[in-house]
This record gives sequence, C-alpha cells and structure tokens, in this order.
Amino acid sequence: MAKPSIVLVHGAWADASSWNTVASELRSLGFTVLAPPNPLRGVASDAAYLSSFVAQRTTGPVVLVGHSYGGVVISNAATAGGDVKGLVYVNAFIPAEGESIFQILGGSGSALDVPDPTTVLDVVGYPGGPEGDAEAFLKEDSVYRYFAQDLPEEDAWLVVAGQRPITLSANATGSEKAAWRTLPSWAVIGTEDRVIPPATQRSMAERAGSKITDVAASHVSMVSHPEATIEVILTAAAEAGN
Repeated sequence: MAKPSIVLVHGAWADASSWNTVASELRSLGFTVLAPPNPLRGVASDAAYLSSFVAQRTTGPVVLVGHSYGGVVISNAATAGGDVKGLVYVNAFIPAEGESIFQILGGSGSALDVPDPTTVLDVVGYPGGPEGDAEAFLKEDSVYRYFAQDLPEEDAWLVVAGQRPITLSANATGSEKAAWRTLPSWAVIGTEDRVIPPATQRSMAERAGSKITDVAASHVSMVSHPEATIEVILTAAAEAGN
C-alpha cells in the first residue's frame, strides 16, 4: 500500500511553521507532507477550506493532524473531502456536535478562562468582519507563561511576533461535525498544557475513543517535544495504509 499523505493543520496563534520539525522528519521518511494555512475565521468556513484543500491537493489515503483549534477544523473537514483514514489530535480540541471552544474551556482551569479576557488577550477589530466580531492575539506575557513556556525565550518570542489571530466567533461557534465518531483517532496530550488543561484533553480523547499518548510538554508539544507527535503520526499512518 502507498504511504498516506500527512496533512498538518495549525491552530490559533500559530502558522504552518509550527510543524516544521515534524514535517521535515516525516518527509525524510518518504511521506508526502502538506501544511496548509488555517484561516482561523470560523468553524464552517475553515473546515470548508481544509476539505477543499485535501480534496484537490491529495491522492490516496490521508491522515489529518490538528493542533489546538486545528482539532476542531479536522473534526469538521475529515468526511467532506479526500480519502481521510485517520485523525491525530495534538494538544487539541476534540469537540462533539454543538460544542464550542468557549464551552469546552469554561470552568476547565485554562489560563484563558478568566473573568476579563483582555488580561491575557489583545482583542482588536478587523476589516470585513461580522458586526461585533474581533480578532484575538495572545499578549506577549501569555505566550511566555501559558502557551509556550517550555520553549527557549528566543523561540517563544518568534511565536509572539508571528502569531496569527483567531476570531472570537470561531471560538464561540459550535462544532457542526464530529468525524472521530467514524474514523480512528489518536491524541497527544501535553501534561503541562496551560491553554487546554490535560484533564480536559483527556476527557475529550477518551470520549472519542482516541489512543492517547502523554508527553511532558506545553501547549506546543509538537514544537518542544516533536518526537512524541512524530511517533503517533507514524502509528496512525501505518494503520491508514493497511
């Protein structure tokens, strides 16, 4: 059987470069690897973009890998385009139908679940957005303390400088699909994650029936400890290729 294509989907406050080490290693092992931009504009539109990308840019079996909000996107896109055989969630949301990120994080102990979000986020308007919507950037201190606390300072600063914002509406809108109900899935849980607490990740992964791997890492475990994510993707790819 041909090796599946691996499609790596970044989350909020990141871009495709967050997958650089993972992508390079997978490519060296002979996989076709793609890391498309995630628009971060809304669940339905982001999923439609990804499913269109997968349908047009891949052939044969595909493993979708999502980090953080990227987990919401792959859950909604997997059954709408391409021959997706498996899902890998890396420090990711694994929502059921109707669940939003705000709902999942509410009461979870997340560093982002605070009475005044502007203490951890910079919220700004953007042109062409729906009435009342806004973009959210992580404050510099939030990156260092909560998002990427196990990266060297210089690497964390690059996250600060290059982060792509997510809209508030993307966080408030419920998921429309849950592809994990019909596809095998795997979950990498960062046990030092301060954005999506490990207990919250584990609860979602167990509900989805995902095979779970723990790694002592922050929310960006695929950057700080890429070997764990690579190993899990290889396991998913082996099953997808059968």
